[in-house]
Amino acid sequence: MTAPEPINEPAAPAVPGWKRRLVLRSARVENAFDRLVFDLKRRTHLLSPLEVHAYRGHGTTTTVWARARVMERTGSVKANATHTSLQNLRNMARRFLSPEIPRARAVARFHGAELETIADEEGFLQVELHLPEPLPARTAWHNLDWELTWPVLKRYGPARGTARVLVVGEADFAVISDLDDTVIQSGVTRLGTMLRIALLSNAYTRLPFEGVAAFYRALQRGPDGKGWNPIFYVSAGPWNLADMLEDFLDHNGVPRGPLFLRDWSPLTLKGRTKRHKLAVIRQLITAYPELPFVLIGDSGEHDPEIYAEAVREHPGRIKAIYIRDVTTGSRRSAEVVAMARELAGLGTEMVVSSDTAAAAAHARESGLIAPQQAEATADEAEAASRD
Repeated sequence: MTAPEPINEPAAPAVPGWKRRLVLRSARVENAFDRLVFDLKRRTHLLSPLEVHAYRGHGTTTTVWARARVMERTGSVKANATHTSLQNLRNMARRFLSPEIPRARAVARFHGAELETIADEEGFLQVELHLPEPLPARTAWHNLDWELTWPVLKRYGPARGTARVLVVGEADFAVISDLDDTVIQSGVTRLGTMLRIALLSNAYTRLPFEGVAAFYRALQRGPDGKGWNPIFYVSAGPWNLADMLEDFLDHNGVPRGPLFLRDWSPLTLKGRTKRHKLAVIRQLITAYPELPFVLIGDSGEHDPEIYAEAVREHPGRIKAIYIRDVTTGSRRSAEVVAMARELAGLGTEMVVSSDTAAAAAHARESGLIAPQQAEATADEAEAASRD
C-alpha cells in the first residue's frame, strides 16, 4: 500500500519575492531564539516538567499514523461549564505560550511495532508504524504509547503519553468533516465574534449546530444502523486547541475521530488553509483505497472549492458533499449553488442547506443512514432550536 504524504506542511509558503524571504527569515529567527532559550534552560536545569501531548491517530489493520508534541508543562486546567471568561482566557494563553521542545526524541510503541523519531523545531513528532501482524479487520480504537528519550529530566523521569488510534477495518464509507461553522458555532465570517468565542469560551460553553450530533452518529452507524464508519475532523485551527476540541466532541455527543489541525507559525499562517485541507483529504483517500467518502463543510470559507477539487481528482470516490450555508442570501451562496450544479454533472451531489435535517434527509434517501436515524436528527435539531 502506498503511504500517504506526511501531514507536515511544506517548509516554504507559495508567496512571491520579498514576502517569501521575510517569512522564511522570521521563521529562522523564531527557531533560533527558541533553540537558544531551550538550551539555556536545559543547561541551567530550569526546564519545567515535560509533557508529551499525544493526539488521536488513525490507521489500517497493517499501518498506523500518529502525532504528538513535546512541550513544557502548559499549566492549563481542566475546563468546566462554570469557568468565567477570564479563566478561559487564561487557559487559552497557557496553551499558546507554553514552550515547545525542539528536536526532542521519542519512541512510539503499538502492537509490537516500535519506532524512535525526532521532533521538528516546533516540538512535533510524527510516526508511521508498520505492524508485524495485521490487526482484526474491524474498526476499533487502540492505544499507542509515546516515551520521551531526550531530553529526560532526572528529577521527573521520561515523559510519556498515550494516544488513541482509530484503526479502520470493515466500513461502508468514511466521513471527513470541517469543524468551525460546520460542527461548532464559531462565527468565522465575523472576526469579532470569532475572536470572542475562541478566546473567552471553552469546550463546555461553546455550542454545536442543531442536530449535528445525531446526524454524525447516524453517519457513523451507516445504512443499517449497526455499522462503524470512521469520521475524521480537519480544521485550519492550531494543534494547541486539540484537547479542547476533543472535549467538545465528547461533551456534545459528537462521535470521536482523529483530528487534523495545523502548526501556527510564520511558515503556515499565510495562505495555507486550502492546501492543508486538500492535503488531508488526499492522504485519507490514499490510506483507505477501498472506501468511498462523504465530505462535510460550510460555505463561509473554501470548503466547497476544496471538496470540488477532491471530486475532480478522485472520480467515483466521493459519495456526497454536505455544505452548511452560513452565508444565506449572499453572493457567496449563489457561487456555492453554482458549484453544486457543476458537481452534479460529475456524479456527486452537493447539498447546500443551513438545516442539518435537510442533510440527514438526503443521506437517508441516498442510503447512507437508516430512516430512523434521519428522524432522530430532525427531532434533535427541532428540540435544540427551541432551547
